[in-house]
Amino acid sequence: MRLAVIAAGRLKPGPEKSLAEDYLTRAQGLGRKCGISKVAVTEVNESQASSAATRMAEEGRVITGTLPAKCFTVVLDERGKALASETFAELLRRHLDGGTADMAFLIGGPDGHAPELRETAGLLMSFGPMTWPHRLVRVMLFEQLYRAVTIITGHPYHRV
Repeated sequence: MRLAVIAAGRLKPGPEKSLAEDYLTRAQGLGRKCGISKVAVTEVNESQASSAATRMAEEGRVITGTLPAKCFTVVLDERGKALASETFAELLRRHLDGGTADMAFLIGGPDGHAPELRETAGLLMSFGPMTWPHRLVRVMLFEQLYRAVTIITGHPYHRV
């Protein structure tokens, strides 16, 4: 299975980018053992439109245009469902076992995702009810992807 992380905005050099790259590298390496052939990151420009609704719509169109055909989409949104790490790993395992070819994780811009993108998501997922800066969301997502892969492969990183 191929994983895609599509984010509105660019992660600038600094500690968050270094940490995100570390977890991404770990997830890619160990992911091969459980059938994850690739983890690709695509950064799209944040919209400069004057209204939040227009910005979300523009970013949504660009994000949708980068999605692989017939992929399962996980939209990260504060209104989504918060999953335990084990539940997140089970979600990945079900898609790996079920033959899902592509799964995409979508990170919106500062205004979030357009309603249309949220409504068509395979899963609306949250990292809790708090609002997180996008640069930390990316680190958290990559860490959880790595953690899920360690759970699936039986690696000792995740401890209960």
